[in-house]
Amino acid sequence: MQNALFVGVSSQVALQRELDVIANNMANVSTTGFKGRSTRFQEYLMPTARADSFTPSDRRISYVIDQGTTLNVEQGPVEQTGNPLDIAVKGNAFIAVQTPAGERYTRNGALSVNAQGQLVTSDGFAVAGEGGPIAVNAQETGLSIGTDGTVSTNLGIRGRIKLVTFANPGNLVNEGANLYSSTAPARPAGLDGRLESGALERSNVSPVLEMTRLMDVNRSYALVTSMISRMDELRGSAISKLANVA
Repeated sequence: MQNALFVGVSSQVALQRELDVIANNMANVSTTGFKGRSTRFQEYLMPTARADSFTPSDRRISYVIDQGTTLNVEQGPVEQTGNPLDIAVKGNAFIAVQTPAGERYTRNGALSVNAQGQLVTSDGFAVAGEGGPIAVNAQETGLSIGTDGTVSTNLGIRGRIKLVTFANPGNLVNEGANLYSSTAPARPAGLDGRLESGALERSNVSPVLEMTRLMDVNRSYALVTSMISRMDELRGSAISKLANVA
């Protein structure tokens, strides 16, 4: 009976974790370039008792273990904006940016030029170029961004945006501000990533799907809670009856 309570609690912890992930996805439905996450769980079988001479032998008990989350790297819908500094990343590539913590990666292509003439993201992080930071001066006009990331003005090519990809992008770690980090080395995107100027990639989170997941999780949590409550009542009843017998 006690084991059933432990199994129920492990299920509730897993469901709470999934609820947190769903809530974060829902909160970023309108975030440019946002990639949703899904939870990963694994069955854990409790080892058998050391004294395995019981008849019948102990049964192994199954628990739930949180194995983290996976990034959903599917392409989000592309929306035309007409702004030449807006870029939608297509394919499995990410834009490299410079942050105080080092190089990070994003799909947020809402770019602008700051007071120092540097090409930056909407959060103010400098966009990394293949040859260093990309900068233009106030006298330059006709700034445009090509499909390969080449940044040009009326004075010619000013640099090329650094596009990278990863062997397993699902393992990227969220760093906040729509940025990702990776313990695995980034590699040049090449043909795996192209840019569309004058457009932005929207979040790939489906509100309908997330709401369905939310209802399923709430229903499952309620069922587990009800089961734990019934088991607790049963235990209390058993203790009371045993006390009366004694």
